[in-house]
Amino acid sequence: MGYDREIYDSAMAVLADRRSAANRTARQHREEVRQRCPRALEIEQEISGAGLRAARLIIAGKDAKEQIAVLAEENLRQQREFAGAMREAGFPEDYMEPHFACQACRDEGYIDGKMCECLKLLLRETAQQKLNRLTPLALSSFERFDLSYYPTEPDEKTGIPPRRKMEDIFRFCTGYAERFSLHSPSILMTGATGLGKTHLSLAIARAVIEKGYGVVYGSAQNFMLQIERERFGRSDSSESERQMQECDLLILDDLGVEFLTQFVSAAVYNLINTRLMAERPTIISTNLSISELESRYSERVVSRIIANYRILPFVGRDVRQLKRMREAGMNS
Repeated sequence: MGYDREIYDSAMAVLADRRSAANRTARQHREEVRQRCPRALEIEQEISGAGLRAARLIIAGKDAKEQIAVLAEENLRQQREFAGAMREAGFPEDYMEPHFACQACRDEGYIDGKMCECLKLLLRETAQQKLNRLTPLALSSFERFDLSYYPTEPDEKTGIPPRRKMEDIFRFCTGYAERFSLHSPSILMTGATGLGKTHLSLAIARAVIEKGYGVVYGSAQNFMLQIERERFGRSDSSESERQMQECDLLILDDLGVEFLTQFVSAAVYNLINTRLMAERPTIISTNLSISELESRYSERVVSRIIANYRILPFVGRDVRQLKRMREAGMNS
């Protein structure tokens, strides 16, 4: 899963806290048992000693079946005595054992080197929390995307009603989210501000995170500032740039609003080209047209996009303004 380091470290820190809490509670319970039922701890030590003796016999390699059988019988007797002592003192038999949130991995996050389902779930939840801090993710679902704001009258230039065009884009985006994989195509969303590009890209991000994939989302301006700050702060490649290159899905919002320099232009090309070479999907949204992108970033950037991205031209009127007008009318 291509989660960035911050998300992974946060999830592992939660697991560490869970382990510490479980072990701390177990120690407190042990102290209670020591005070109220010391015999239970004595029996526990006897059981442990019998287990060590059996292990030594097996390691010695001698014919010790009879001795091991005797030890096994003794172990069963001791376990029954332990359970009885705990029950008589009013404790459950497993009272002194750590009760982890995930018994499968004991809150370690991995089982035999494979990621446990609890860590996968925690990574998804942490990724959503991070994205929620950056964006109105809870408001940007497919269910909340309202096609009624797009005109049904044919467009003067194309003759196609904007709503019909946006219905096609909406269906494509929902299908893209449902079928998302690391081999999904990249997307370029173009069109004026307020037409729903950010909303649908975030709706895709939300669905993709639910599937367990790692998503890195941000504005082109913030990303380029991060890369430039980190790149010139040390000689090697920046952590932000690495995360953008390696995540499962990169969403680059508002390409074209960042302050353009030769470094930024090269960084944009490198990011697009690196992810294409690695066959990792990217979603780019921009208020610029294809020709405006070409004049801003050079032909080689746009040619890579045209040849490899699915281009979705958003149309209609500024939905945010229409919503404000509708709300003002309802409140008047």
